[in-house]
Amino acid sequence: MAPTIAILPEPTDVLAAAVADGGGSVGPLADADGVVWLDSGPLPDELPGRVRWVQLPAAGVERWVGSLPDGPVVTSMAGAFAQPVAEHTLGLVLAGLHRIADSARAREWDDQLRERTRSIEGRTVAIVGAGGIGRALMAMLAPLGAHVIAVTRRGNPVDGAQETLPADRTGEARARADVVVLAAPATPGAPPLIGADELERMPDGAWLVNVGRGTLVDTDALVRALEAGRLGGAALDVTEPEPLPDGHPLWSRPDVLITPHVATAPEAELRHAAERIRANVERFARGEELLGVVDRDAGY
Repeated sequence: MAPTIAILPEPTDVLAAAVADGGGSVGPLADADGVVWLDSGPLPDELPGRVRWVQLPAAGVERWVGSLPDGPVVTSMAGAFAQPVAEHTLGLVLAGLHRIADSARAREWDDQLRERTRSIEGRTVAIVGAGGIGRALMAMLAPLGAHVIAVTRRGNPVDGAQETLPADRTGEARARADVVVLAAPATPGAPPLIGADELERMPDGAWLVNVGRGTLVDTDALVRALEAGRLGGAALDVTEPEPLPDGHPLWSRPDVLITPHVATAPEAELRHAAERIRANVERFARGEELLGVVDRDAGY
C-alpha cells in the first residue's frame, strides 16, 4: 500500500510530484505515515502516532535537534545539495588562491598582488568533513592536480583523497594545508573547530574556506589572525553571527571573500530536494534504510 505523505505547511506541485514518483500519495497530516517539513521553524507540537518518518528541509539540523519527536525516523537533506555546494566551494578556493577579490577591487596594475596569486596545481587541500559535499569537491579537485587530505571521524579511506586522517589528527592535516575547507556539520554546543590556536598553526599564506556552518570558526580569532597578516585569507559562505553586522571588519578586508550563504542556487536546491524526497519516499515504501538519517546523539 502506498504511504501517505503530508507536505507541510503547504505542498508544492514539484514536491507533490516527487512524492508520487516515489510511490507515495500526498494527504493530510491526520492520515500521514510520513511528513515532509518545508518550514525553517519548529515542527508541529504533536504528530499523529502513525507518523513513522519526518523529512527536514535542510542539511544542518541544529535548529530542530533539541526538539525532535521521539517516535519517527528523522532525516535531513545531508548530502542532497552536495554538487552545487561543492561547485561554490571550488569557486571560493580558486578565488582565494588567485586573489580574485583583491583583483576585482584593484584600480591599477599591482605587481605585488600578482606575486601573491597561487595555482591550485600541486597545492594541498585539507577537507574537514568528507560527506557528500567533501566527496563532490574531491572529484572536482582531481583534474586540477591538487593533493587532497580528507579528515573524517574515523579516518577510513575516502575515494578521491590521496590521504585520509581521523578527526583526532585534524591538526596534522591543517598544519600541512595550503587551503583548509570546512564542510563538516555543526554540533550544538560544541566549541569552534577553528579558533586562535588552530589558526596559529596553519601555514603562512594558507586560506580558510568555510561552507559548513559559521559556528565552526571563532570569528574574533579569525579577525585577529588576518590582522596579523600571516594567513593568505578567508573565503566564507557562512559566518557567525549570520549575517555579520554592519561595519564588521571582515566585510572590508581585501583578503576576505564573503558570499551570503548562497552556495546552493534556488533552482538547484529545489531540484535536488525533490530528488531526495522522491528517493526517500521510495525507500520508505519499501521498508529500506532512508537517506540522511539524523543521529540524535551526535546532533546531525
